[in-house]
Amino acid sequence: MANRRWSHDVTVKSNALDLEANVFKKDSPRAIALSLKRSAEHSTRRKSDPYRSAMSMLTFYINRAGTNLSASQRRVLQHAKAELRRAFGRDESARSRKPRRRSARQRLR
Repeated sequence: MANRRWSHDVTVKSNALDLEANVFKKDSPRAIALSLKRSAEHSTRRKSDPYRSAMSMLTFYINRAGTNLSASQRRVLQHAKAELRRAFGRDESARSRKPRRRSARQRLR
């Protein structure tokens, strides 16, 4: 049984962040994002920058919750990603994308 709960242990005992209790069960995407931001900025145990640590923990939770996550809570957590980007001043359109390649015909113009 202990093997089945390893992801719970990660969120509780993670070296990435010291999380507020039940942060992922909040109803407000903004409240989740601000709590993660606060945790990331004040944590002394994280290994990367605060934005990256907070986004990684949120993504980890969404991925590991899987089918146990209701559609409404999944929607709240997905919106929390956008709120987290805003909270850290990251432009949503600036997410990493490959530049589109131009065809030979377009290059000749």
